[in-house]
Amino acid sequence: MTTKNLVLMALLVGVGAALYLVTPGMVNGMKPDFMLTMMFIGILLFPTVKETFLLSLATGVLSGLFTTFPAGLVPNIIDKAITGFVFLGALLFLKKLVNHFAVSAILVGLGTILSGTVFLTVALFVFNANVGATFAMLFIGVVLPAVVFNVIAFAVIYPIVSKLVKRSKFVTAISQIS
Repeated sequence: MTTKNLVLMALLVGVGAALYLVTPGMVNGMKPDFMLTMMFIGILLFPTVKETFLLSLATGVLSGLFTTFPAGLVPNIIDKAITGFVFLGALLFLKKLVNHFAVSAILVGLGTILSGTVFLTVALFVFNANVGATFAMLFIGVVLPAVVFNVIAFAVIYPIVSKLVKRSKFVTAISQIS
């Protein structure tokens, strides 16, 4: 893990935090989690266990601190850890296909669905968060729109970041493939 890579990961997490803070709430104050998109981009750039752990922990803690969902800190940390490592596993399993942008976008969409499902399950059933809405209402009202937002954000941000990475001297999976 080099300092350059840590700086780029920190920038991604920072951009995700800024987007998360300025996004208005939807159902019961829940928001699409753009930090999740930045975590996915970071894992695509740095597909190792160390980087995935660091990105998952950082995005989980920050999402948990900024959340408006009752008792959302621990569910965010659990959700990002599970989602990050499942995403890494899928990425390594589909290594040859992930060079294709569409496959990466599909993985981001599926990762967002997994993240929302894990978050809602932990928050509603483990921590018994009283939000006045059912799992289905929150899934349809927040998670599914978040999938659309995250895939669009990924489609806009990832090409920009990957071009910047290629122009710089970052040692990432992208630079090793090209």
